[in-house]
Amino acid sequence: MTNRLRAEAPTWAALLICYGLYAALTVSAPEIPFGLGYVALAFVIAFHSSLQHEAIHGHPTRSPLLNEALVFPPLGLAFPYRRYRDTHLAHHIDNRLTDPYDDPESWYLDPAAWDRASRLLKSILIANNTALGRMLIGPGLGFIRFIIAEMRLVTGGDRKVMRGWSLHLLGAAPVIWWVWYSGLSAAGYGLACYFGLSLINLRSFLEHRAEERVSGRSVIVEDYGPLALLYLNNNNFHAVHHAHPDMPWAQIPAHYRTHKERFLKMNGGYAYPSYGAVLAAHAISPKESPAHPLWKPRA
Repeated sequence: MTNRLRAEAPTWAALLICYGLYAALTVSAPEIPFGLGYVALAFVIAFHSSLQHEAIHGHPTRSPLLNEALVFPPLGLAFPYRRYRDTHLAHHIDNRLTDPYDDPESWYLDPAAWDRASRLLKSILIANNTALGRMLIGPGLGFIRFIIAEMRLVTGGDRKVMRGWSLHLLGAAPVIWWVWYSGLSAAGYGLACYFGLSLINLRSFLEHRAEERVSGRSVIVEDYGPLALLYLNNNNFHAVHHAHPDMPWAQIPAHYRTHKERFLKMNGGYAYPSYGAVLAAHAISPKESPAHPLWKPRA
């Protein structure tokens, strides 16, 4: 077995497990009591999102088209793969991290925009800056924000965006058909998709902070439990991922352990021991103001 095949074997295994679980759960979820089948589906949908993230960064093959094909079915229905790919790669221009305008994944606002916001909107965004708020209302807010930005691009004639949405609708059609054919509750599946995004939002909740040094903007969550596996490790050891975005997910924990002191020095000690610690610190306490604390008005 070549070094690349060995490195990518965990991703191939994760793909097989993900689709196997999805097939099994979509068939059996209506028979599982207390809605637990739909809860399990939410975890599988979040897991699939993590695999899409791997594909964006060049795994498990050297072919971007093959990687896209492997994760193309939009199990979570909401976001087109190609639009996720394009906005996420823009997010990986690290000197733009947390920028209210140029980082597509930033929740920070220009302080001037924050000052102009209504009291209601400020209350919503402050709630969204708690871990539970990010999980409960964050998926809805994120989707609304995303759709508004996408509509502006579409009405501006951006053909790349139109193509991404057209492919997404083609991919969503068989997923919707399979949900119907399997006898799943449409409401139950919709809630599974929403909760899948909630799980992803816990991961991304404090991945980045406003910091002058670019290397100090990405977090380390030293979690080795089920959530770390759900996020395929590269996202909880996020400073490592941003330093080495092409590194296969299964190699990241060992790389972090080997170079732990260097990474913690590099990111200024921005670290948590687990996602439990993240929830303990910020479940109902906002991690910070939504206004970017270091933002300088553009000339």
